[in-house]
Amino acid sequence: MSSTDTGTAVTDPAARARFLAAVRFDDRGLVPVIAQAHGTGEVLMMAWANATALEETLATGRVVYFSRSRNALWRKGETSGQVQYLVDLRLDCDGDTVLALVEQTGVACHTGRRSCFFQVLREGELTAITAPEADPEALYGHKHGH
Repeated sequence: MSSTDTGTAVTDPAARARFLAAVRFDDRGLVPVIAQAHGTGEVLMMAWANATALEETLATGRVVYFSRSRNALWRKGETSGQVQYLVDLRLDCDGDTVLALVEQTGVACHTGRRSCFFQVLREGELTAITAPEADPEALYGHKHGH
């Protein structure tokens, strides 16, 4: 992998093809991707990717997912500016889950929080343990829901 100002890219097309050939996509052509903050190990989010999204992620060093609701590629940060730059892309032992180590600019969650994993059980109630760091309306121009 070569490091750029925007992320780590794999410049060899054959190497990218080898990675993609090892991925076990589901019957919809998707694989779950867990985004983890490089350096801290914080789990930021989980999303889906198809082969095109993984290819673009590897080729550009900027993390790309597949939006099931829009049925289209989702270039993380294209609307909000909260970009994820690739540090390393790892495949699990079964080939059916991808771990993206990323440099996250701003927040990862559409709720304005750094991580999507902010809800826990406390005294029998589902409770938010972190507050938003950014206003979702400012990031997206409108209220952004699940």
